[in-house]
Amino acid sequence: MASIKIERINHMIMEEVSKILMLEIKDEDIKFVTITDCDTAGDLSYAKIYVTVLDKEKQEETLKALNNASSFIRGELAKRIEIRHIPELKFIYDESIVYGEHIDKIIDKLNEGK
Repeated sequence: MASIKIERINHMIMEEVSKILMLEIKDEDIKFVTITDCDTAGDLSYAKIYVTVLDKEKQEETLKALNNASSFIRGELAKRIEIRHIPELKFIYDESIVYGEHIDKIIDKLNEGK
């Protein structure tokens, strides 16, 4: 379980990266991205940022563009968040949304059978 400090850092990173993506990044491949979670290591060496992409066909391109822009985003974070070390950023597609939709479909099918 993450400490309260790490939870607070996760929240700050999610909030600020969202702002950076909306306001600072001009790359068209990074449009329509939603940050769903952040998991920062206890030593602040890295942060996994989980995202979903509106355009499923461009999911791979979008993740590649996000990871290519991670050093720029990290630099912008350093200007906005006052912590001793800004973690390396790794963007990962959040599959929990797709899995949740799959479970909803199964439940709907079960309910239809009643």
